[in-house]
Amino acid sequence: MRTKIFALAALTAVMLAAIPARAEDEHRELGPHVHGHGTLDIAVEGKRVAMELEVPGMDIVGFEHQASTDAQKTAVEKATAQLEEPLTLFKVPEAAGCSVKEAKVALEAEHEHEGDAHDAKEEKHEEHADHDEDGHDGHTAFHVTYALDCEVPAALTEITFHYFNAFSGARSLTVNLVTPKAQSKYEVARDKPQLDLTGMM
Repeated sequence: MRTKIFALAALTAVMLAAIPARAEDEHRELGPHVHGHGTLDIAVEGKRVAMELEVPGMDIVGFEHQASTDAQKTAVEKATAQLEEPLTLFKVPEAAGCSVKEAKVALEAEHEHEGDAHDAKEEKHEEHADHDEDGHDGHTAFHVTYALDCEVPAALTEITFHYFNAFSGARSLTVNLVTPKAQSKYEVARDKPQLDLTGMM
């Protein structure tokens, strides 16, 4: 599914429209999320860099149910503010001249994406009834999309993942990268937080 969408994503605008649908399908295909592990999709087209981060709520705020206490709500607010700063979490070379044009952060019930909220709530109620009995209301995931403009895309030779320093529950990320030159898949982790993109731009 991912390959098909990436192949069709000739423009970043198309990529931004297609990724959420891909993410939903992948969640349904792969089943329950894995704590400590998330996915980062990156598509580069001209000077525009589109990014999508999908990660379990547990990794970011330390719990996976909807925030109910003041402390939990504060944790979500703090995490949201951090996630809205992609160039702090995913450090790229200054020579690339990147700036943030858009950052959208959503904490969603598992499987819930724009346009499918009602169905997702019904699924969540049926599939996570056991969580409800304990006072929880199912798994949540952070779904974050970014749009960056980079004056010199060729200078995007590496990414340093300060993301792992920001969120203690985050252990690893699968990074899917599409550029005009190539399409690649990488794994980055807390003990290997740098990604070499030499030759990809």
